[in-house]
Amino acid sequence: MRSDDLPFEHPWQQGPIAEYADVIVGGTPSTEIPGFWGGEIAWMASGDVHRGHVFDVPGRISQRGLAASNATVVAPKAVAMALAGQGKTRGTVALTHVPICTNQSVALIKPRDARLDAEFLFQSLIPRYEEMRSRSAGGGRAGLTKAIIEKTPIQVPTRGEQRSIAEVLSTVDEIIEQTEGLIAKTHQTKAGLMHDLFTRGVTPDGQLRPPRDEAPQLYKESVLGWIPKEWEAGPLDRVALRGSGHTPNRSHPEYWNGGVKWVSLADSWRLDRVHISETDHEISHLGIENSSAVLHPPGIVLLSRDAGVGKSAITTREMAVSQHFMCWKCGPRLNNYFLYYWLQFRKWEFENIATGSTIPTIGLRFFERYRMSIPSHVAEQEQIGDSLFAADEETFALEEDLRKLRDLKAGLMHDLLTGRVRVPVAEMQKVAANGSAP
Repeated sequence: MRSDDLPFEHPWQQGPIAEYADVIVGGTPSTEIPGFWGGEIAWMASGDVHRGHVFDVPGRISQRGLAASNATVVAPKAVAMALAGQGKTRGTVALTHVPICTNQSVALIKPRDARLDAEFLFQSLIPRYEEMRSRSAGGGRAGLTKAIIEKTPIQVPTRGEQRSIAEVLSTVDEIIEQTEGLIAKTHQTKAGLMHDLFTRGVTPDGQLRPPRDEAPQLYKESVLGWIPKEWEAGPLDRVALRGSGHTPNRSHPEYWNGGVKWVSLADSWRLDRVHISETDHEISHLGIENSSAVLHPPGIVLLSRDAGVGKSAITTREMAVSQHFMCWKCGPRLNNYFLYYWLQFRKWEFENIATGSTIPTIGLRFFERYRMSIPSHVAEQEQIGDSLFAADEETFALEEDLRKLRDLKAGLMHDLLTGRVRVPVAEMQKVAANGSAP
């Protein structure tokens, strides 16, 4: 249904951006004159647009630099759009909240009068990212221009409806930002917890041991450095059965799609999430019989030694793996969750040891000699694994909340920014508060 067919008194208007706003492209003062730089004027580059809401930027120019360049200070609020830039920068937008100027790779779109609200324009241009990129000119060095932006059509409801739409979408943005902040905080907390648990361990009552500088008598030297006295350092092969896998011959269809889950590099995106239960590909028992592939029991710990080096997981069912993975079946002296988190803790080591210009790879001999430190008592290993798993569960729950919020935002943008759904202000505020689509 078109917006002008809707039973509202004021249909949406449509016209080019130039009809409602000025488009100001910036410039760069000469870098050969130090006096043009380091002043009090905020100067924005295309790499700053990803911030979404811009309250400050690292770049600063002086009044002299401003006067000697094409840069223009624009009062807030304006929509910044990246005209060029590396990767996926071109076409991204941000809302400025401070007076700011830009370089020549950023345009500021400043509403000319009360007909267009800057926050509404910002929200309406976010989902048009791919469209704006497709409008770019210049072939391999494609870029947006002032003229392209000015000719881009926009739909404009009444000022009051613009503010209502912007308010509900901004409310969801705030919740998304808060959730992202919480996720970042849980990652930092887990990193600190992991370091403490794998360097200090826990006492039988579940408390961290005092650090070595406070209680040196609780620690001893080992081949891996200082470890708690109750821990041992030695080859992983002493406490776990090491294995790997293979790829059945692809010219034999009967070796494939036979119901046996088979972990390959295509499953890299499933790793580092504690458990792996599904795989992109399956092989058959006949494929196992006619290759070096092995059907491993549930609960093995696997680690990628090729692309995605150092990623790991614990299997929840019988699985085979490709030759790109190492896996371990833990013996009675080693808890598999402790091993998984140890591999996560030492991921930097695997990333650094990998060699190869095309696909970094860790050779099999590295794992034959691989050493780790472990508590002598499995109960302590279990406590460490449980603590880190609880931290992961908190993060995963927040990430699921974030996914739902982003889906909600996408649905609201599709409905509200096209006029497909026009909801009274009170109803839209309720939508944002309850976290559900209208």
